Amino acid sequence: MAADKTYQHAAGSQAFVSDPDWGPRRRSRQRILIVGCHAGGEVGMVVLAGVAAPAGASVFEVMDRLRADDTLRRLLLREPRGSVAQHANVVVPSNREDCEAGFVIMEPTEYPAMSGSNTMCVATVLLETGIIPMRSPVTRLQLEAPGGPVVVEASCQDGRVSQVTLHNVPSFADQLDAPLELAGTGTITVDVAYGGMWYAIVDAEALGFSLEPSEARDLAVTGERIREAAREQLMCRHPENEAIAGVSIVQFAGAWQGVGEASQNAVVVAPGRLDRSATGTGLSARMAVLHARGLMRVGDSMAHRSVIGSEFGGRILGETTVGAKVAILPAISGQAWITGVTELLLDPTDPFPQGYVLSDTWPGPDRQ
Repeated sequence: MAADKTYQHAAGSQAFVSDPDWGPRRRSRQRILIVGCHAGGEVGMVVLAGVAAPAGASVFEVMDRLRADDTLRRLLLREPRGSVAQHANVVVPSNREDCEAGFVIMEPTEYPAMSGSNTMCVATVLLETGIIPMRSPVTRLQLEAPGGPVVVEASCQDGRVSQVTLHNVPSFADQLDAPLELAGTGTITVDVAYGGMWYAIVDAEALGFSLEPSEARDLAVTGERIREAAREQLMCRHPENEAIAGVSIVQFAGAWQGVGEASQNAVVVAPGRLDRSATGTGLSARMAVLHARGLMRVGDSMAHRSVIGSEFGGRILGETTVGAKVAILPAISGQAWITGVTELLLDPTDPFPQGYVLSDTWPGPDRQ
């Protein structure tokens, strides 16, 4: 009976949710509306209101200005409001007539040009909240990511998005079997490829990993060592946007199982944790490497499976060029789920308006 009374009391107090004069809401100097979402287990919050995004001719310019200031990312992703295990996507207007909206991706230490799981989250939130009208059985839209426009085809029924297929930015292999000196290990070889982010792809088995959940911490530590070494030793720069430069993410690739099959992978996100999803940009980069080696062709498909068992499907839609590089046009498929709605508040007396990081949960320095 006591539990029932407690529940009734809590339920009756929910009037504050819609009360504009509720004390904390009234005195907050910033109120941000966030829809929680995850794709394949990777958290990608979607910011819908409460943020005055700077002007820019492109979403890349908007991202650059947000990055130069960086207070919003710190507010959203650092403790006590955020964590190292989540991303934030700020929905912004697009100046492109062929795009319904744009979005800036904020990750724990960087602002990537593209992210597959975050795109799935953004598309799902925009459609399931009704911001962009949903059409069954498939809603086709185009969103502007910092790395360029992305076509999205969402399978929709009864107000729900059951699958998102995104036509990712052109992806290409930059360096195959590049030697990399890793302190304490010696020389290893990596493939450097672009799938919307710059990847160093390493053979998991060659480093003694079987890509099991129990290896998560060791994978994260080793992945950060590889990333830091790759940034120092292996220069990479996007031929069409030199601001997109340097390896920022590491993929441990399990043995390739062949066309049409699912292969295991694990991606390490700075500052040192595993991506819970199968990683859309990572799958794009992997297919670009396999294409460069002649193992995949236009029309071929494969899937990636993460350490928690979630999968993204990939297909090579076509070929193109990026500068002098032969590139593929990848399509990535997966699903996202909305987890809740949050109104983030910033009290003017809060001593941590830009949050904080501690090494017990945030390995290494905060690089941004």
